[in-house]
Amino acid sequence: MENLLNLLSEEERKFVVTKHFRAGTIISSEGESCSSIGAVVSGKIKIVSYSFEGDEIVFNTLIPNDIYGNNLVFSSDNKYKGNVISLTDSTVCFIYKDNLLKIFKNNEKFLIAYLAYQSEFSKKLNSQIKLLSFDSAEERFLFYLHLHQNKISYKSITDLANAIHLKRETLSRLITELEKKHIIRRASKEIVLIKD
Repeated sequence: MENLLNLLSEEERKFVVTKHFRAGTIISSEGESCSSIGAVVSGKIKIVSYSFEGDEIVFNTLIPNDIYGNNLVFSSDNKYKGNVISLTDSTVCFIYKDNLLKIFKNNEKFLIAYLAYQSEFSKKLNSQIKLLSFDSAEERFLFYLHLHQNKISYKSITDLANAIHLKRETLSRLITELEKKHIIRRASKEIVLIKD
């Protein structure tokens, strides 16, 4: 995705507020009003909430060039649905709603790129909704594989479990079972669907 900040004129850059966060800092809290979009310049950020049992639910993980708040800033219900937490030392640029509207009026390239980002975000959200509609862990996992062209690279089982919204133990057990049935092949942090 194109870096939106690169599309700003020198004059429009005055609207950008840059902030630095240490690892573990809560940037915004669940229930807080969203009054700006945040563009990640460096570091890694996650948006999380917690179940009644205290399990962490990761809504999104953001890396440089990603933005957040874009689906809330113009919403009638603009409250954050989870905590926005800096996983590493991070730098985030904020553009507040009024200034964002000024940029939209005067910068067509920025507006088009922003709308393209919104479209991709909507597609990703629809895929997440469909993913969560599967009750069976196996169906959910295989659908996630399908979304990634039948091949997944991952850093850890915990990260993969969070992405699929399964418990780590459930996913580990499922992967072992699917390997035994020769439905998938796993090697070196990669899982591939074995086609007939």
